[in-house]
Amino acid sequence: MDFQKLQNTIGIQFHNEKLLRQAFTHSSYVNEHRGKPYQDNERLEFLGDAVLELTVSQFLFTHFPKMSEGEMTKLRAAIVCEPSLVRFAESLEFGKTVLLGKGEEMTGGRQRPALLADVFEAFIGALYLDQGLPKVFSFLEQFVFPSVDRGEFMKTTDYKSQLQEHVQHDNLGEISYRIIEEKGPAHNREFVSEVLLNGVSMGTGRGRSKKEAEQHAAAVAIEKLGIKRK
Repeated sequence: MDFQKLQNTIGIQFHNEKLLRQAFTHSSYVNEHRGKPYQDNERLEFLGDAVLELTVSQFLFTHFPKMSEGEMTKLRAAIVCEPSLVRFAESLEFGKTVLLGKGEEMTGGRQRPALLADVFEAFIGALYLDQGLPKVFSFLEQFVFPSVDRGEFMKTTDYKSQLQEHVQHDNLGEISYRIIEEKGPAHNREFVSEVLLNGVSMGTGRGRSKKEAEQHAAAVAIEKLGIKRK
């Protein structure tokens, strides 16, 4: 497998390429090459899982200062769950680089979701050992966190829908939103949204996108109205 091509793609050169190779070595490959000094990626996967939890937690804590512990927990779970890790791995074509045994190869192992998620975690573990947390964070900032900023995981906490359902159910009137402030450079914008009920302000929220700001504003209104969050 072309590990140099992979490193060129992600813009990272490993100091210890053996770690990178191990991250992409499935247990089926090791089993078919007994007697050779190959190690599978299961231990790196274990480490990478913990590193991902930490780095994603740090990102959420820093970038979403108004988000509660429960909200951050839900959002982190959505980011590090198997379907999300599979999507990240597929976007980087990790499946093409995995070292598989013949049996696993023939049964479509390169496209198997669990295998791809494990490889992504193992890669994070290998990168952490090779170059430390700052490089892991830099990698995630390039390939993972932009999708969080775009609000792709906010569906786990859809406060706008919850607020709208409550207002309609109790015939409280009309909900509307407006952006009252925009600041920061184009690549790092911050929006402030205000939510109104019958023209009366019910709270404001901040976010890196208009949708995210509206979600946070809706969360404030939900608390103000005493609505039980779903």
